[in-house]
Amino acid sequence: MTPSPRHSGRSAPPGAPAPGTGALPSTLHDARDAAGPAPGAGAAAPARAQYGAEVVASVAYVQGRGGVAVPLDALREHADVPDGLLWVGLKEPHPEVLAQVGGQLGLEPQVLEEMQAPHRRPKILDFGPVVLVVAITIEVANERPALGETQLLIGRGFLVTVRRGATASHQALRARLESLPRQLARGSDFVASEVLDLLVDRYVAAAKQFEDSVEGFEQKLVLRGFKDAEIRKLYRLRRDLLRAYTVVAPLAEICRRLSRVEMEPIDPAARPYFGEVADRVLRVDELLNSLREALAFAFEAGLMIGQAQQTETTRKLAAWAAILAVPTAIAGIYGMNFRFMPELEWAWGYPAVMGVMGTLCAALFWGFRKAGWL
Repeated sequence: MTPSPRHSGRSAPPGAPAPGTGALPSTLHDARDAAGPAPGAGAAAPARAQYGAEVVASVAYVQGRGGVAVPLDALREHADVPDGLLWVGLKEPHPEVLAQVGGQLGLEPQVLEEMQAPHRRPKILDFGPVVLVVAITIEVANERPALGETQLLIGRGFLVTVRRGATASHQALRARLESLPRQLARGSDFVASEVLDLLVDRYVAAAKQFEDSVEGFEQKLVLRGFKDAEIRKLYRLRRDLLRAYTVVAPLAEICRRLSRVEMEPIDPAARPYFGEVADRVLRVDELLNSLREALAFAFEAGLMIGQAQQTETTRKLAAWAAILAVPTAIAGIYGMNFRFMPELEWAWGYPAVMGVMGTLCAALFWGFRKAGWL
């Protein structure tokens, strides 16, 4: 039977089950329980902090095992080891740190220039020996999205991840992969697909918070109508959804390209993983788009409810104005103070006039009430 995409990939370490036998996990997420901790997996943890806050981790693995901390001035020795993987994680690095990493890994100047430049949209750049993927991160705090940037530099035998403006780290993913040496041994392209999948998980979490905000606005607009402060919040939420949509949507095409286009550092066996990530990005993209439409529908519904309330109020005011016009007209006529007017000297004139006004007002009230205006 032909193995599924998740079971294809690089050769496993000696003594490990062969791909496709069912021993390897079949998705990006069900691997965490498939194997126990690897020997020495935690050996790099105490040494990770010695390089400062900019270097989150600099670890070398052989066949997915070992986890040896590597100083930045010794990256060259571990970047091209057979069956090895060098994973360097940087956070808000200074140009000097990037230049040192680039010099050790033999990166071209244009690669370093692109890694130092700020990015507003996801992008992918194929430099031949290395591929640079730029993804925009979304983290929602206090109902407002905070955008960051995560770069993945994929090369043969090494992976460099650079975070800027993103508070959530990759430590949990790193620990999970270290406990699964067969997964980590698949190489930098597989690890890159896992990092992108982790970013999509955070997209889903942000979309869930957006969804809760949209549902709250729907209830407010439908039950209470519009208020000035809520209109401002509605505009801000629609703008935030648009910003999230514009930074998430291009990532699907980037992952599609990684899954279909032949690139030197991307193994053909790793391409299906990027295809799965692209499918997940598309689902998040559709969710954000549906939230934008739901917010637009809620706005239209609230507008229609407000118009209906205004129409109802206008009808009531018009009905009462018509009722009050009758006594006003009669009183105005008899208030002209002419000497010769009908029934001025009649004893029953006042009660008769009051009776006529009351009868006409009651008839008008009954008519408006029957028509639904009162």
